[in-house]
Amino acid sequence: MARRLTLDLLKTEAASGAALGLAALAALAVANSPWAPDYFAWLKSVHALQIGPIRLEETISDWIKEGLMAIFFLVVGLEIKYEILRGELSDPRKLATPVLAALGGIVGPAAVYLALTGLIGAPHEGWPIPLATDIAFALAVFGLVGRGLPSSLRVFLLTLAIVDDLGAIALIALLFSEGTNWTPLFWAIGALAVGAVAAQRMRIAAPFWVLGFGLVWYLTVQSGLSTSLTAVAFAAIVPIRPRAEDGQSPLKEAMHDLHPWNAFLVLPLFAFAKAGVSFAGLSLEQAFAPLVIAIALGLFLGKQAGVFGAAWLASTLRIGARPSGATWMQVYGVSLLCGVGFTMSLFIGVLAFPGAVDSPVQIEVKLGVIAGSILSAVAAAVVLALASRARVVDPAAQEPDVEPLSAARKD
Repeated sequence: MARRLTLDLLKTEAASGAALGLAALAALAVANSPWAPDYFAWLKSVHALQIGPIRLEETISDWIKEGLMAIFFLVVGLEIKYEILRGELSDPRKLATPVLAALGGIVGPAAVYLALTGLIGAPHEGWPIPLATDIAFALAVFGLVGRGLPSSLRVFLLTLAIVDDLGAIALIALLFSEGTNWTPLFWAIGALAVGAVAAQRMRIAAPFWVLGFGLVWYLTVQSGLSTSLTAVAFAAIVPIRPRAEDGQSPLKEAMHDLHPWNAFLVLPLFAFAKAGVSFAGLSLEQAFAPLVIAIALGLFLGKQAGVFGAAWLASTLRIGARPSGATWMQVYGVSLLCGVGFTMSLFIGVLAFPGAVDSPVQIEVKLGVIAGSILSAVAAAVVLALASRARVVDPAAQEPDVEPLSAARKD
């Protein structure tokens, strides 16, 4: 019985968010302890992977960024494909409001950040950093304070976050994939095309999917592109149609199998590697540097203004509709929650400002992301808690009208 309860807990979004939070706190603790030199030296240490004639040498920091995070983007790609074909994104009428809100959540933070570049001199290269939303953290906070709230709000948040991830992936493709080596890229595209055709004609065993993903990943590294792009592209070729012999969907199986690894290994390890900020010798000048302020306010002010403003405008113009059974105060709470950028913003920060993990600019990026994410999470928790007490929700609104993604993972 205890084991079953433990397994049920591990499947929850709150547990995933708790793992992320503990990893981030551990990174901060180690970075400000006597082990700090060893921690930063470990992140900078170079390690090689060799399989026959194939050899890759990267720092631990880059192995996590380009290696493990490729698994994260593979899972994101699988979720996006599922939602488009079977879930919330399959209905254009339900799609309008969260899509417009996600676009507002991109424009708002960018506008705040760029405005601050002129006012306080923040470097303009950092404007993409506050655009992203950390799905795992946002859903974890919602899970903690969301009792009594309409389930439509969770669907709204999830849909918005997925579209937001699409925007982040597109930005990575446009802004952070310079110096492309085209030959391995064409080979990667060819491998994806062969895999797509083969997946429609025959059953492909799991080991061959793993080998195929490894091949595409290696070719992407050689091309100089971000591995996040081909990870999402690889997800697009995984079949969603159930197999005739056992009735199981390969895509849903992959989501189910990869989810715990992604939630409890990949993202916590990334958080441990990227959230470590040493406060030793940190001055007030650096703590309130233009880059720190611009990122923090972009996440906290820009996200809530962009998401809530676009959702309200869509409803007012009758382009979309407010989530069923929800009040505008509850929608505002979800808009605040979208300012939790954390792992996604840290990832974009590494791409926007390449360099050592303990470089001054990376420290400022981490400070800005952590400050903006904490402000957004705390404010969202307070607003959603007050909103859930201020209004008794119709019980009918508690029933989801579509299959939640978490339920799909359990199938």
